[in-house]
Amino acid sequence: MEPKKNPKADVGRNSALYFVIGLAAVLALVYGAMEWKKYDKVNNYDISMNVEDQLDEEVPMTEQIKTPPPPPPPAAPEVIEVVEDEEEVEETVIESTETSQEEEVIEIEEVEVEEVEEDITVPFAVIEDVPVFPGCEGASDKKACFQEMMQQHIRKNFRYPEIAQEMGVQGRVSVIFVIQKDGSIGDIRMRGPDKNLEAEAMRIIQKLPKMTPGKQRGRPVKVPFSIPITFKLQ
Repeated sequence: MEPKKNPKADVGRNSALYFVIGLAAVLALVYGAMEWKKYDKVNNYDISMNVEDQLDEEVPMTEQIKTPPPPPPPAAPEVIEVVEDEEEVEETVIESTETSQEEEVIEIEEVEVEEVEEDITVPFAVIEDVPVFPGCEGASDKKACFQEMMQQHIRKNFRYPEIAQEMGVQGRVSVIFVIQKDGSIGDIRMRGPDKNLEAEAMRIIQKLPKMTPGKQRGRPVKVPFSIPITFKLQ
């Protein structure tokens, strides 16, 4: 089949040559633009320094203030009078406290010293004889019986405050009280999330019965005890 188009009329036959020539021309222009440098016109400036003008400095005039001389010392008195001490001073005589062999020595009878009972506090965990809760007199482990009876007492007397229920208040009240030397309950302290819960815990602890006091080395002592009371809404 013969081509219908004239090969001389083909526009794209020298396109590769034209592309290379154009790329070379563009690179030459870019290189010439990057290497182009421009300098400012040279001006003739007088860079000499006039030293004499700088050294000509005026010194300010200062005025000296004269300080006045110190005042003369006071004159000494011409005549010194001596005043005689007419009053007689009695001398203090210190008597000797040493005894002589002639003095009789008095025998002193034996003085009875009264024993003062100390207010000792011993923690519940380390006391020798723990306080005895009523009903635990015959128990072999009085500590365990004491704690069990405390839990029974709290469950028996527990009453959730109505105002706390309405407000939706709940939490744990930490209670610390002291079993006194006579077995009574005192020094009750507590801390909780609400005053109404603290008041209910106080009421429960105040209803504790009188106990047999704890003993350390055979003497009654104060025994602190702490227990938490939990208030939880169902």
